[in-house]
Amino acid sequence: MAPRKKRKMTAGEEDAKMKRTRSGSRHYSSSSAHIESSAAFSIKRCQAWFHEYTDEENLLGPEGMEKFCEDIGVEPENIVMLVVAWELEAEQRGFFTLEEWMKGMTKLQTDSPRKVQGKLDFMRSLLNDPPTFKKIYRYAFDFARDKEQRSMDIDTAKIMLTLLLGRQWELFSSFHHFLEQSKYRVINKDQWCNILEFSRAIRSDLSNYDEDGAWPVMLDEFVEWLHSRQQLQQQGNCSSSSSSTSC
Repeated sequence: MAPRKKRKMTAGEEDAKMKRTRSGSRHYSSSSAHIESSAAFSIKRCQAWFHEYTDEENLLGPEGMEKFCEDIGVEPENIVMLVVAWELEAEQRGFFTLEEWMKGMTKLQTDSPRKVQGKLDFMRSLLNDPPTFKKIYRYAFDFARDKEQRSMDIDTAKIMLTLLLGRQWELFSSFHHFLEQSKYRVINKDQWCNILEFSRAIRSDLSNYDEDGAWPVMLDEFVEWLHSRQQLQQQGNCSSSSSSTSC
């Protein structure tokens, strides 16, 4: 019996077959990426990853930190790096110990740059939760200060305050200017913590500020300084106005 001739596919059938092939290929590629990013956490792989960033056995320093940031696609000055440090419970800015790394990365279940990248949106979201932000803010003081000092030097404080409050406190630019011209050379922890509380509790027009409240002297001086500036500005506006009766 002669073999049956295979029916030639129509153009439409060929297109459909090619689409199924491409779809299957995309599904395979997507599945492979998912498997790679969701592979089980490995302590051995996590420890080996740590040693990619350090020449010393148990300490990741500034050079290694720069490479780590590059691998996860984040600038070292990005606030999410503060959240990473907080998750690792790191004690010193610019450094991770092996113990901190292993404890924190195990908690996060991350043993590769890809897995950390997958957690970045979650860590950024923590900054939008007021109680968690408060914990990170308080942690930042001990993290950033010189460990030989109980207070934080004013230059470091300005950098950290800009990072933490620069985009969310309406009076921050005024407060930053106040610090620049003030006599303060350090900020202690009580002042640091109260700056956050002040930024949350006091309206930008200072209408609910109570001069008999229990704010640190620094913040009382800030309010006094700001009132003085506002008065000088009003006087300046009056002087330049063509009609002094409006003042």
